Amino acid sequence: MVTVAVDGNGADLGPDEVAQGASLAAQQGVRVLLFADTSRISSVGAGVELVDAPVSIAKATDPAYAVRSTPEASIVQAARAVADGRAQALVSGGSTGSALAAGLFNLKRDRGIYRPALALPLPRPGVGPLLLLDVGANVICRPEHLVQFAHMGSAFAQAMLGIESPRVALLSNGEEPAKGTPELKEVHERLSGDGGAGLRFMGNIEGTHALGDVADVVVADGFTGNIALKLIEGVSSQTLHLLRDAAQRSLRAKVGGFLLKPSIQGLRDEIDPELTGGAYMLGLRQIGIVCHGRFTRRGFARAIDVAVRGVEEDVIGRTRAALEEAGALRRPAPQLASPSGQEARVVGP
Repeated sequence: MVTVAVDGNGADLGPDEVAQGASLAAQQGVRVLLFADTSRISSVGAGVELVDAPVSIAKATDPAYAVRSTPEASIVQAARAVADGRAQALVSGGSTGSALAAGLFNLKRDRGIYRPALALPLPRPGVGPLLLLDVGANVICRPEHLVQFAHMGSAFAQAMLGIESPRVALLSNGEEPAKGTPELKEVHERLSGDGGAGLRFMGNIEGTHALGDVADVVVADGFTGNIALKLIEGVSSQTLHLLRDAAQRSLRAKVGGFLLKPSIQGLRDEIDPELTGGAYMLGLRQIGIVCHGRFTRRGFARAIDVAVRGVEEDVIGRTRAALEEAGALRRPAPQLASPSGQEARVVGP
């Protein structure tokens, strides 16, 4: 039985909503360690173990410092439970920054990884999910980081999304190889050559085509990816609101809205972000998932479920294998002889 450590503090609807989500997930045969303020939880179901952890650092302005200086925080305790082997995966509905920092300090980067990336499957009705990464972990990325993201995303899409040969593209301001920043142009060149070994690299993709049937994995730095994600979420939400308002403007509109209601409801369900379960922290030694703070119990239950799947499908091992095959892992720093005759390690980038 897989055990998932869950940080119950920081969610918009409070710890009790997270606890109810954990209880729903436990009904499917998973064990949950829930770290939260137990005074704010009404009840939990069988399979959920409550650990009183009232301290939250979800609103900390410096997440890295908060993680280091607040070992009693719920997210730190949950991450440490995974690092100690008491759980096999981490789920957090609090601050993304705190979850990333706790993951890095406790779960650690996997060997050969430059930086972890936040990867989020986005629903595309009629097409299938699109994996977008990085959606916020790294504001500035070097070319070698983006090359790794491409391989990690492809391996993840195969393992978790069931796509046999994922199409990988770079998010840019034009489809031509010469478009984009100098870093992006270098990444395009690398992935078009030996650096793209094992990838089905499609080249650059513009934002207007990102949700079309052009690519299955779209790679960007965390700054660009986060803006793209928030724009997609905002447009989707606003469109649904406009449809609802338009259906109330006249008697004819109300009749039409009534007839279309099942279809619109189906569309809303298809693009519901809770169905994805949250963003994966790819590049760590163990599974970590960051949920949106506004998730309901259904979203948290889904997040726990996909965390279990990540463990069972060995996403970490399969991602590492894909990077090894492509030669995209970070090379160990060289060993140089010091004046005293002893070896001195040169720290890499």
